[in-house]
Amino acid sequence: MQVHRTNYQINETPTLQVLTEDQIEAIYYAALRVLYETGVRVYDKEGVEVAYSGGAIVEDKTDESHLVQIPHWLVEKARVTVPSKVVLAGFDRKYRMELYKNQIYFGGGSDTPFTLDPYTGKRRRTTYRDVKNIARLAQALPNLNFHMSLGITQDTAVSTYDRWQYLAMVEGTSKPINVTAVDAEGLGDILEMAHILVGGKEEWRKGPTFSIYIEPVSPLSHTKEVVQKLLFATDNNIPCVYTPCPLAGATAPTTLAGLLVQSLAESLFGIVISQIRKPGAQIIIGGLMSNMDMKTATYTYGSPEMALMSAGYTDITKWLRVPMYETAGCSDAKLFDEQSVMEATINISTAALIGGNMIHDVGYLDSGLTSSMEQMVAADEIIDMVKRILRGIPVNDDTMALDVMDAVGPSGHFMEHNHTYNHFKNEIWRPKLIDRQNWEDWTHCGSKRYGERVHDRVIKILETETEPLLNEATYKELSRICELADTRHKDEELDVKMFV
Repeated sequence: MQVHRTNYQINETPTLQVLTEDQIEAIYYAALRVLYETGVRVYDKEGVEVAYSGGAIVEDKTDESHLVQIPHWLVEKARVTVPSKVVLAGFDRKYRMELYKNQIYFGGGSDTPFTLDPYTGKRRRTTYRDVKNIARLAQALPNLNFHMSLGITQDTAVSTYDRWQYLAMVEGTSKPINVTAVDAEGLGDILEMAHILVGGKEEWRKGPTFSIYIEPVSPLSHTKEVVQKLLFATDNNIPCVYTPCPLAGATAPTTLAGLLVQSLAESLFGIVISQIRKPGAQIIIGGLMSNMDMKTATYTYGSPEMALMSAGYTDITKWLRVPMYETAGCSDAKLFDEQSVMEATINISTAALIGGNMIHDVGYLDSGLTSSMEQMVAADEIIDMVKRILRGIPVNDDTMALDVMDAVGPSGHFMEHNHTYNHFKNEIWRPKLIDRQNWEDWTHCGSKRYGERVHDRVIKILETETEPLLNEATYKELSRICELADTRHKDEELDVKMFV
């Protein structure tokens, strides 16, 4: 007979919490104090005017910037209208992300100057072809939900690389994309390309297919290009990822709580400006919060502090009810190796357990300077394994299986029971790359180490023929926008070549 109980919770997933509500409130009110008493430097005249029109205090004018001080009530007002959910889709609409509390999605990072060549193993400058191939890899990996370039195209024009980079990505993937842009003009060209892909402005309004990554400068500075991109995105229904990248001990206090206060103040400025400009504008905050290694002076991508601060900031964003831009799948290792997998496993697990929304930088090595396709493939399986843990252990009459144990009895086995057949595919996680063979079978299959199996998977994906995502006419239309941008900026390219 089934016993009915009250106040009994079942089917809970594992949970992680770094900050208490009291700690979150303390950090939030400290950030409000920083915004009002210390203020932020704004280097764009229009951005200053927007802040002033909303009620900010503007003073200490220089030739380049103003000090802008945000009263607490203005932040509170912005919080009323900022959406708690941001929706992104690919230009193939079957790929969709709904970013809100505890909804997790994984994707790559952007703009690494170097990549590890999957055929030679050598570290070299990233090319257009690399960015396209990395996008093809992201398209094939089921646990990567969105894409960033994981490389900066360095065989195209320097001042207009962002347009070519977007073209390379949409050649390889139809999943949602998080783009970078040189400036507001570059962002406008990318938006024009996206309109072509989805079928016009009205289709874009039904669901944006990319977000724009915008990075204020720590500590507490918002450059002209940053603010102009924020305003352009707000005006044109482009979701903004407004994310500082403070470095504990260098561009932020070395204490983790101090870094969180500063990061939140920097992000809240983006929220305030966007909501003054257009109430309801979609914005995501978070970023890469890490520490400087005091021995090597590097920006660490695999430290426990990075995972801890990202998790703590996720607690804050959930309290604020604003989507979070989390970091995971990355490492300080120079090659795809034991260190890279260990560090990625830790930060992927932490990001997933805490409930970060848009979890980026999968595939980063070398402190964010080098991309690795092998790291992407390995991380895809790590994510899959962690998702199994997140499903938890359902507890009910069927899963406790008392009748099954009674039917099998002592000294029996469960292999032929229908209960086993009905549950093993969903209950027991099955790896694709992790090896579980016995020694003899493993030897018979070539005695391949994990890294070799991952490498084989990369090459198989790259060499598998797939249908082009863009037809010839669409490709020509998109490349025409890139070429026109090159023509407009050809004088800048000459200046760059002369300087070099």
